[in-house]
This record gives sequence, C-alpha cells and structure tokens, in this order.
Amino acid sequence: MSSPIRALIVNHIALPVDASYEEAFSVSASKLRRAGLLPPDASYRIFRRSVDARKKPEIRFVYSVAVEGSFPKIPESYLKSEAFTRDFSLLAEEEPIPSPGTEKISADPVVVGTGPCGLFAALLLAEAGYAPILLERGGKVEERKRAVDRFQKERILSSEDNIQFGAGGAGTFSDGKLITRVSDPLSHYVLRRFVEFGAPKEILYLAKPHIGTDILSGVVDRMLSHIESLGGKILYHTRFLRPLIGADGVYAVETSGGTLPAGALILAIGHSARDTYLSLTSSGILLLPKDFSVGVRIEHPARLIDRAMYGSDPDPRLGHAEYTLSTATKARGVYTFCMCPGGSVIAAASEEGGVVVNGMSEHKRDGENSNCAVACSVFRSDYGDTPESAIAFQRGIERAAYLAGGSDYSAPAVTVGDFLEGKLSHEPSLVKPTYMNGGIRLAMPDSYLPSFVCASIRSALSDFDRKISGFAAPYALLTGAETRTSSPIRIPRDPATRAIPGIPNFYPAGEGAGYAGGITSAAIDGIRTAFAVIRKYAPAITG
Repeated sequence: MSSPIRALIVNHIALPVDASYEEAFSVSASKLRRAGLLPPDASYRIFRRSVDARKKPEIRFVYSVAVEGSFPKIPESYLKSEAFTRDFSLLAEEEPIPSPGTEKISADPVVVGTGPCGLFAALLLAEAGYAPILLERGGKVEERKRAVDRFQKERILSSEDNIQFGAGGAGTFSDGKLITRVSDPLSHYVLRRFVEFGAPKEILYLAKPHIGTDILSGVVDRMLSHIESLGGKILYHTRFLRPLIGADGVYAVETSGGTLPAGALILAIGHSARDTYLSLTSSGILLLPKDFSVGVRIEHPARLIDRAMYGSDPDPRLGHAEYTLSTATKARGVYTFCMCPGGSVIAAASEEGGVVVNGMSEHKRDGENSNCAVACSVFRSDYGDTPESAIAFQRGIERAAYLAGGSDYSAPAVTVGDFLEGKLSHEPSLVKPTYMNGGIRLAMPDSYLPSFVCASIRSALSDFDRKISGFAAPYALLTGAETRTSSPIRIPRDPATRAIPGIPNFYPAGEGAGYAGGITSAAIDGIRTAFAVIRKYAPAITG
C-alpha cells in the first residue's frame, strides 16, 4: 500500500549563518535525490529556521525546507521507517473549515473579548456568514495607545483602556510572540492569517516567531475591520455583565450598554477580567481554581545575554539571543516566561492601586536590555482552593507591590546581588530600568511576594546562572510584580461540544477560561470553538 504525497519537509539542514536560502534548497534536493524521492517539478520554501548555538563560536542556522511537487508513490512502511523519519516528515495539510450545521440559530452569535481567542473566533464566524457581535470592554487600538501613553507619563490609569483591556487584548502590548508548545496543524493557519493582515512573512518559518507590538497593533486593526466588512459588529467600551440563560441555553447577554439577544455565546475574556469571573459565579456558572505562577521580571544588558548564548563576538544576523530556562526546587518549579530580547518592562496594571509588570518588544528588538519573567508555581493549596481566593491572592501581591513602590505606580525593584544577599545596598548601575522610563523604587521582593516564592526564585537564579553565565550577575535587575502569567481559574466545558455542560450554546474559550497560554494557543482555541458553532448552526446570513 502507498500514499500519494504532494508535499513533505526535509529536516536537519545545518548551514553557516551567512548561507543563502538557495543553499538550503540545494541540500534538500540532494537529500531527496539520494532517497529516490526528488520530484521533477519540485518547488521549495523555508518551513522553519532555528539557531544551533551548541558549538560556539560556530553558530549555525538549522533549516527545514518544505518541498512540493509530484512525488513518487511512497509505501506506508517506508513512511514509518527510520530511513524516512531521520531526514523527512510529511507536511500536515491545513484543516478544512467544517460544513455548517442545520440547526437554526436564534440570533447572531456574541463573542466576548477581542484578544487572539475572540478575534479569531469572530473572524472565522464572520467569514462563514454568521455576523458575530464582538464585545470589547476597552477601546480601539489608538485609544489604548493614548491611554497607555498617559499612564506611562502621568501615572493616570484607565481601568478599561490599558495593557490588558482593549482591541487585541493583552497580546497587542507585548512582544507579539507566537511561540507555542501546542502541536496543532492550525498553528500554521494562525501564522498565515496574521501575515495576510500585515505581519512579516518571516513568522511563517522562524522557530521562535514574533510580530512586535509596533506591527501587531496594525494587524489587529485590519482584522477587526475585515470582520466588520463581512457583517460583524464590534461594540467597544461595552462590558459583558452576565449571560441570560433559559431552558434552551443562553438567549441574551446583559452588557454595560444594554441587553443583546445571543444565539450563541463565546466567552473569550482573557486572564485579567476578574470582575467578569466573579459575575459568572453569581450567575451560577461553575468556576474551578487552578495552579498558576507569580514572580518578577529580570533585566540584563542584551549584549551580555548575546555573548553568553552565542560567544564573544556574535554575528549581528543572529539578532538578540533568546532563552528558556526551568528548574525544580524540592516543592515547586521555577521557569522563565515571555522572554523579550531587546525589549522593555512595561506597566501592565488594570486595577487601581496595583502594580503589575510584563514584557514588550517592538519588531526590531533593538533595545539595550533583554528581559523575561522568572515565575514560581503557585498551587491551589497555597491560596485556599477557590476562585475567589485565587483572585484575592493575585490582587494581594499587586497591592503590596504598589505600596512597596511608593503608591504612585512606581515598581519595586532590586539588583540580583542585593536580592541574593537579602539587603538593599545598590542602585541599578549597568542595567538601566526600562519600567516607566526608570520609574522604580528600591524594595525587596520579600515585601510583596510570599516567602516560598522568594526562596524558590533565589534558588533558581543560581541554577540559571550555571546554564547561562551571568544570568545571576549582581547588577541584573528584578522588577515586580509579575502576576498575570495565566488565568487562575478554569471554566469546565464538554470536550466534544466545547460548551458548558447543560448550556449547549455557551462556549468558554481561550486563556481566560483556562484552555490556552499565549497568542497562538489562544487563537487556536478560538478557531476550534468557532468550528463548534459552525458545525451546530446554519449561517445567520447568506451571500
């Protein structure tokens, strides 16, 4: 038995940094020819490019090349053999959009939230003819930019237009990182759609793709405009309050702007909509607490990380170095998260009287510092094992960080050397703080983080320094508090229908519902949730 193949991937092509794509194509052709698989009409494109820095200073790019053409029939036994899998893999075909169902939808579907989950859910629904209504508690991208800029300069926080809330969700004001651990054929679909709306084409093949905040904001704008052009509606500054549920499921939603009929409800609220979580519990929706992480941001000179990862004189074509680190103490894990090469630490509060930090980079990643979160596991037993206590735990840290920073949204910060010694002795020197243009106040993380978190991070820094020389350098800077790594709750849903059991048209989705962790995985969850709606209902409009 054999299978017709139209495309496959040639893997493990290691070349010098200055090699051209044509050289990668030539190597892939040679590998195919030796295996007797080279099609006469072969066409080539870069499928993936990563960095191999194991043998410094001989840094190499490692390519995977997608080859399309009229391949000879390949026996199934050969496809599973080591001779094939050592160098080749099949190119997964893009998953088709499902055929519409036959059940009549009582009203337009409502999607709550314009982060990657809600954005892609609404995009798919609009393109399939369902005219979704998209609710966003914040404003358009330009409004968000003005509000964030005002917070940065004047310390005046908008609770609705900020780093967390507004068009595009929290991801718009981050790095636009598209790295995901989710192995799903829709990953490439997400990247391709981003490129269609203006993201750089390189995200299609980079092993660690990112868009950059400066470009992503325009991508979000164009996606939202496209949804509107297809009959969808976007209601900005409209906060979802609660679902109205009858015998057959959700029939309407109550919002800050009035009540709207809803034939289906996709809840994609993100990880920071704490008021929405609490309103759901009062509506009888089951929320389950879950583990999450909290910690600090660590900043280094980007050149230090580059030299540690690539050698003493790294090739500029490599860009700033990236890393991912993890370790385990006796009781819990500590890991780096949301690494921003050449980026800055940003003020990410969404509630008055709290300090929250996150990381952001623009597309060029040309800042002087590199930063990432250093986060420690928090278990349900640490905070009381209820949704309310999980939210209270996060809020308590943020409010303590606000007080430690001087109660004016300055962030508490300390050098790594002082943190490890347990005493405040040094102002930042080699690392210039990027938070609010240097708006920090010296304070120990022990003043706002639980003791088990501080102890775990102290232990982890020593381990990370063994893995990356200089990671725990005394002049590196820790800024807090990092509390929004993921949602502290999960909303149970039926794995088959993706709906809440007993409420067949209420679909919790994405990071806020506890089913994703990052832009790409949240977008995929939104797409699959839109698929569930499409399979169930006939389109609301035609033509």
